[in-house]
Amino acid sequence: MAIAGGGHRPEMLRRKTLANNSRILILLSALCMPLAVYLLVIGSPFPLAIAALGLGAGMTTLALHQRKLFEQAAAGQVYALLIIGALLTLADAQLGDAGLAIAVMAPIMASLLGQQQLRRQSWIMLAAVLGLAILASALALPPIPVAASTLVGTSIVGFAIVAFIVLHSANRINAAYEVYDKAQMTAYRHLIEHVQDGVIRFSSDGQILLASRSSEQLFGCQRYELSGSALGERLHVLDRPAYLTAFADANQGGKSRTIEVRMRQDDPRAMTNLPRFIWVEISLSPVIDPETEGQRHEVVALFHDITRRKDNEIAMAEARRAAEDASAAKSRFLATIGHELRTPLNAVVGFSEMMTSDIGGELSTTHREYAGLIHQSGKHLLEVVRMLLDMSKIEAGKFELQTEPFVAEDMIAPCFSMVDAMAQAQDVTLVADIAGHLPMLVADERACRQILLNLLSNAIKFSYPGGRVTVSLKRQGQSLNLSVSDNGVGMAPESLSRIGEPFFQAQDGLARRYEGTGLGLSIVKGLVDLHQGTLRAMSEIGAGTTVTVLLPINGPAIKSEETASVTPFRREPAAAPIHSWQDEKRKAQ
Repeated sequence: MAIAGGGHRPEMLRRKTLANNSRILILLSALCMPLAVYLLVIGSPFPLAIAALGLGAGMTTLALHQRKLFEQAAAGQVYALLIIGALLTLADAQLGDAGLAIAVMAPIMASLLGQQQLRRQSWIMLAAVLGLAILASALALPPIPVAASTLVGTSIVGFAIVAFIVLHSANRINAAYEVYDKAQMTAYRHLIEHVQDGVIRFSSDGQILLASRSSEQLFGCQRYELSGSALGERLHVLDRPAYLTAFADANQGGKSRTIEVRMRQDDPRAMTNLPRFIWVEISLSPVIDPETEGQRHEVVALFHDITRRKDNEIAMAEARRAAEDASAAKSRFLATIGHELRTPLNAVVGFSEMMTSDIGGELSTTHREYAGLIHQSGKHLLEVVRMLLDMSKIEAGKFELQTEPFVAEDMIAPCFSMVDAMAQAQDVTLVADIAGHLPMLVADERACRQILLNLLSNAIKFSYPGGRVTVSLKRQGQSLNLSVSDNGVGMAPESLSRIGEPFFQAQDGLARRYEGTGLGLSIVKGLVDLHQGTLRAMSEIGAGTTVTVLLPINGPAIKSEETASVTPFRREPAAAPIHSWQDEKRKAQ
């Protein structure tokens, strides 16, 4: 039962009933007191004792109630009934008398007003009173000396008072629960009528028993217009099988189901007769009744409008498709422009090299310097074009891996020779640290060379003059550990976390100190991912950077015979298909 709250709650009415019982007991005992005094004067003290006991019990329990000791007040009233019943039983030699009837009222009073412990105690004490009555009757113990007429009158009056109090308590408690049940029903009805989602209750045979007020706004019609087959006709024809299946699971199988369907929404202000469909999420919950096990269940359905969410999903799918198309167009553009630039750049580099070699005639010192600058710039542009082409292939998932076993340490010397000029220009020393007894590496040798060249180029570029770049090669479990370390400028933690992003450079902007496109490490990351390896980096500003690549010794998880298998760099799920339910709404008619 509810504790505290409004005056119509059962607990509050129980407390009022306790107080009323005490007042009734005081009033009736006081009314009987003059007659009891008169009987005392003529030689019968027993009625005065019963009246005094009733008056004292009423005053005591009322005082306890006023001190908010409600459980003690209830116990006092129950104990008073038991004591009065015991006294009347001892005063009457017969086993079945009014005293025993009054004692039987005590457990009834305890069940109406008391807690579990008091109920249990009342039955124990009733058993004690019954045992006392049986013992007195069996042993023919002398009863309390009371005149027969006085005993009969006292018993009748006492039983009437106790019966009145018990009936009053039962009536008040019953009224309390009726009020409580009515309040509960009112609260539930208020909740159903004012909830934002539509609520519909179906009978066991599928008929609509109740529809909330919010369902009128959801479907754009009056509630009575949803009766019969009208609700089912509002379902889109393509969604009706799913709805019927879910409803059968709830109605017959007793299982909760949630589905998303399209339903027609009426709009009396619409200028056309074309139906408008909205997306609705329907939650079907069976009303389980243990007494009707094995039979069909009533179903409560909650209808929630999710049209805006569906529209957002479609918009996101379209935006994703547009982004993918833009990315594909970018890749095609890079591939096309790269091929178009490579041919003239090769000519520029070739002829500038011929000019510096005096093949077309001896050049002056100024012209030779200009030709050298043209040759250097052309080679730089060719390297940028090569990186762009490699990056576009990796992003498009068209970079072909041709894996075969090879000796990994054999690629270090050629890579050193390719970057030796750059290292000498930067005054950087190249050092190799190769562990012994390394196994053959199953990988794409050309891609591994490119990984090492890009790491060496970055390490040399960001090293101080007189610095050192160390390449180490060792086995680490089932992987080959390739590390490139330098003692150069290093990177901040926020820059370190972005390693591998295309076009990212630690020093960004037009005033950056170091040249480059920012594609070197992103290409490395792409090639390492294609080999199903791992790229790690550790760095500290001013102390240098160490980039570690772990390549599986047995190669990526592809069949060896698939020497030219295409391994996609980004395995993104396909874009969600665009729902054309707006166009299908005409088919529902």
